[in-house]
Amino acid sequence: MKLVTSEEMRTIEQRAVDGGVSLEDLMQAAGLAVAQEAWLTLGVVAGRRILVLAGSGNNGGDGLVAARHLAEWEADVVVYLLAARGTDDPHLAAVRALGVPVFVATDDAGYVALERAVDDAELVVDALLGIGRSRPSAGALRAILARLQRARERPAPPRIVAVDVPTGVDADSGAAEPLAVRADITVTFGLAKVGLYTLPGSEHAGSIQVVDIGLPRDAERDVAVELLGTGWVRDRLPARPASSNKGSFGRVLVVAGSDAYVGAARLTAEACYRAGTGLVTLACGPRVQAAVAPALPEATYLLLPDDPAAAILDALRHADVLLIGPGLGQDAKTRALVADVLRGAPASLRACVVDADALNALAYDGVSPGEIAVPCVLTPHPGEMSRLMRSSVEAVQRDRLRTARVAAADWRQVVVLKGAHTVVAAPTGGAVISPHANPLLASAGTGDVLAGIVAGLVAQGAGPFDAAASAVYLHGAAAAELRDELGDRGLLASDLLPLIPRVIRIIREGRLTRSAPQLAAGPDALAAFGAPPFAPP
Repeated sequence: MKLVTSEEMRTIEQRAVDGGVSLEDLMQAAGLAVAQEAWLTLGVVAGRRILVLAGSGNNGGDGLVAARHLAEWEADVVVYLLAARGTDDPHLAAVRALGVPVFVATDDAGYVALERAVDDAELVVDALLGIGRSRPSAGALRAILARLQRARERPAPPRIVAVDVPTGVDADSGAAEPLAVRADITVTFGLAKVGLYTLPGSEHAGSIQVVDIGLPRDAERDVAVELLGTGWVRDRLPARPASSNKGSFGRVLVVAGSDAYVGAARLTAEACYRAGTGLVTLACGPRVQAAVAPALPEATYLLLPDDPAAAILDALRHADVLLIGPGLGQDAKTRALVADVLRGAPASLRACVVDADALNALAYDGVSPGEIAVPCVLTPHPGEMSRLMRSSVEAVQRDRLRTARVAAADWRQVVVLKGAHTVVAAPTGGAVISPHANPLLASAGTGDVLAGIVAGLVAQGAGPFDAAASAVYLHGAAAAELRDELGDRGLLASDLLPLIPRVIRIIREGRLTRSAPQLAAGPDALAAFGAPPFAPP
């Protein structure tokens, strides 16, 4: 599923208008979709108390169209305007003609009418700003959002349906103001917005319904960002022919682990195997080998001598993928080793997966993008990304999508910015966002498992970007499978390992995981479930 920024959405809408679709048609379809979602949420709308909060722009127009349909379906509708709309506004006139009470914030002294309307509402339609948000909440808008937030705290709060984007949430970055609307459902039009799938925006969006409002079928042709899903991953998983042998599925050389971080080596190497790699060799010291071998007898080992870089580079002549970094440590000798290996890695490699301490070596040892001749997948968490980009963690997190895309372009490599809604960016500008935001994964070692899955998929023939994105989804889906059992805490990184092949099987068989995003195809699809049609029932 493609994801757009607000500017991209405006461009798509303008292209539709230039192609003969009127803005009025788009607004009518959008408003109807919102009204139908309210119908589905309440079950029956006749006699139900619904408050429509409408801004002065197109988002407010969508809300007024929804208010008209709901009133025609005999709901008890109240409209509250953020600011007065023109006297020639046909949507406002249509609502008034049905006898719907209309209040304007600028005429509502002390917000008495607002208080009454919010207190009485069983459902609130938030049509205040949408993607048109360009200013912080103040004045009447702040008063409305504050009262709506208080209503959410009462024992029987109203359900909230947001129109396109919850008010106070940035459609591009997902940033949210303190008073931003927390919707139960967000009805977004044509294409989903990036900010709905980026924290904290995703926490404010509730269930996301993407509805067709009549945009051209090629509307998304130039959109470079996608939301990961089972279909996307299924189409890119490497094939497993019955005639294969272990050599068919690649050889990964893992350079990981140290005396202080033995577990990182085991987690990474086993994740490669669980993802389907044919042969994994762990390059490590004798203490790490002695600790890991009993738990992972399937691995082979390269015991590193005093000159480890030469031994690693020699071994890479027989490998397909290098995975370097987990648990290596950050002393100067280790950083120099990483730099030497990355500078000297043979061009015959399919890719290098650069994780954890190897990323810090890139940041501190001055390895330039032009010195790495092999395609890489860089897998930083926000702290590591801040070091790579000479930035702050706050700046990284403020706009994760943009940060990942800039880093991918600067380093000329695939970048995986880990965290809730992990972002995978290609150096050419394309990117995907994970639907998963699971606190279970906030546990030591889960990143080592992810790196191993990436390397395992590359070893089997997937390209670096497809491997990285598919690994992110598999990793998140495995944690989602455990959430019913564990709740939101207590996961050990090793718990993910046996689930990796199981999740791959689920995806191959076409079964959706528990984390699949909720989508709607638009008014026609809603009608198929018994929702009111275009004409009043």
